[in-house]
Amino acid sequence: MPAVKRRGVVVGSAVVLMLLANSGLASADDDFGSGSQKPSPPPVSGNADDDGTLSSTAGAVVFDRSKNGSGQSAGPVTSTASNWTPPACYYAPKYSPDQLKNYLEPIWEAGSTGYEWDAEQRKKFVGGDPYKDFNKDKAGEGYFWASYVTEGREGDPGALDCTRDYFWVDTGDPPPPEIPQAITPEMLAQLAYAEIRVPSTKVELAPEGTTKVNLPTWAWLDAADFKPVSVTASVPLLGVQATTTAEPISLKIEPGTADATTYPASGVCELNGDQIGEAFAKGKADETPPCGVKYLRSSGDDSYKLQATVTWKIHWTGTGVNGDQPLPDGEFGADQDVIVQEIQAVNR
Repeated sequence: MPAVKRRGVVVGSAVVLMLLANSGLASADDDFGSGSQKPSPPPVSGNADDDGTLSSTAGAVVFDRSKNGSGQSAGPVTSTASNWTPPACYYAPKYSPDQLKNYLEPIWEAGSTGYEWDAEQRKKFVGGDPYKDFNKDKAGEGYFWASYVTEGREGDPGALDCTRDYFWVDTGDPPPPEIPQAITPEMLAQLAYAEIRVPSTKVELAPEGTTKVNLPTWAWLDAADFKPVSVTASVPLLGVQATTTAEPISLKIEPGTADATTYPASGVCELNGDQIGEAFAKGKADETPPCGVKYLRSSGDDSYKLQATVTWKIHWTGTGVNGDQPLPDGEFGADQDVIVQEIQAVNR
């Protein structure tokens, strides 16, 4: 292969390696060439060093889930806006001057990324175009920012949207406006949205026992379980945070068969005070429930899959924001088996 083409292949590989390193997707096992050194991957969590300088991960997002839903049946909400999803990657502070030097120099010295790419990188971070000696003269006055991949989204195509090389931001200054993925309170709120967990939507059904054809079945949710939950996301280094809160507002019942009537007719039971639906009480078997279902046909030897879906109103507040800000509603649903039998009548 001619030398020019060989360099092209090497440089192309170097670009890929650079993007993977910046996105947090490179691992310690990545092959940087036979006999070459393997640079340590960027850490993904941490705090400030003992001398007060930035840890290589102090800019990562920290989550407080102490007010989140919990338990084996809890699960994440799905946005009702089909074209909306929390970001898969973002930019935040990652390295002090010394830490970036310690990370990049072993890569250059390995020689596996190609002369052209190494030279370009040295020019950029050492030669003064635009940073001289890794900006050491500004140590303690700012940080090199880089991309982070949102946990759990490593395989998402959006995780590769943050491909910008390391860039410097002075303490207290906003990141360059041309970088839309730079961390903000609103982005923190969106990341917290993805961490929200809500309780199972298994509804209480009554009268107890097997449901009967043409008899109303009451449905409700345990008010003790269905209360607002929240998650706070923050970047302590930058002094920014956002709290995202989810509140239950309605329950939608889908009987699992067209041979059924729902109460109300829409099948959507709105929040009533601190509960959705109304608990069944003795003596109400013949009354029309405010939330429930009436099956018109037996399930035979099988059962119907009743689906209960709770809609959660989601909003956030955070640094520099006055009042609650809306986010798309979220939904969480589950199926449960309902056996429906014919009423047995005895003629004498």
